[in-house]
Parts: sequence; C-alpha cells; structure tokens
Amino acid sequence: MVKMGIITGSTREVRVNLQVAEWIKNFADSRNVDATFEIVDIKETGLERFGDAVPPLMANKEYSTEAHKAWSEKIDGFDGFIFVTPDYNKNIPSGLKDHLDYLATEWHHKAAAIVSYGSTLGMAASLALRTTLSNLKLATVTPQGAFSLFNDFENMTIFKPMAVHEPTLNEMIGDVVAWSTALKSVR
Repeated sequence: MVKMGIITGSTREVRVNLQVAEWIKNFADSRNVDATFEIVDIKETGLERFGDAVPPLMANKEYSTEAHKAWSEKIDGFDGFIFVTPDYNKNIPSGLKDHLDYLATEWHHKAAAIVSYGSTLGMAASLALRTTLSNLKLATVTPQGAFSLFNDFENMTIFKPMAVHEPTLNEMIGDVVAWSTALKSVR
C-alpha cells in the first residue's frame, strides 16, 4: 500500500483550496485503490518564504529550523502526491513554490498528479507546476483534474464540481497510485 499526500497550493486567508483538497481526498478514499490519502496543508507548516543560504540539494537534509525538519520528514514519508493548485496570474502560488523549493531529495523518484482550478481551469498553473515537479524528479501523470471557477464553484466560493469530472479523476487517481507503487522500487 502506498501513502499519498494531497498537497494544498494556497496559503491565503480567503481560499477555496482546502475545500478542493478535502473533496479530492473524499473522492480518492472512495476509490478501490491500494493507497491511503492524507491532506497536507502548506498553510500549517510554519515555513516562511524560502531563503535558506544553502540549497536543499547541498544541505543533505541538515536543515536549520524545526519547521524545515518537520516538512522534510512529512514529505519523505509519502510515496506520491496529488497537488491541488489554484491559478494565480497564470502560475502557481508563491507559497506552493516556496514549499517545493525547501526540499530536494525528499521529492525525488515519486509520482505526482495535478488538480488545478481557476477562470481558465488553472491550466497555466498546472503547466508551470508540471515543469517545476519534473525538475524535482517527480513523475507527473496525466490526465489531471481541472475545475472552472464559473462551473464547478457556487459564487466562486463553494466547491461543487460537476459529475463530468469523475471519470478523469478516477483515471488520474489510478495512475498516480500505480506510478507511486512502481517508483518505490526505484527509491
């Protein structure tokens, strides 16, 4: 059985990101896959803007703060991830990028799926995230979840996804679990 982290992508006070992550977790939990799913809310890590003097790849997991060490241990314990990201100005939020940059080998040789949302389904953010994840040696699967602020949210504040997304999300979850299982042999 693989352990999957559902990573939130927003740290804003006013955010719908956690709603989407919780819905994804409930959806994933209801599938018949050999995995456990846990939400990891980046807003709760205690990490600030990334600004370490030594790049994580050179730090060899010798991090300077307890928050950084806890983040490393949390991510190291997962076999794969589902990233839930909003589209902020055609990119991922800076808080998500900082949380990715805080680590190096903890991400390596694991699988990732992307769920995005925004006025244009979060497609620009998902493309940016896919590039960032590949640089961290994360294998990203397709298809991905993509939700519209206009069609999948009530008043752009309450997540109510259309049922048309379910086949795509089923395939995405199946693929990310399968890839996460396979990549265990690489690690």
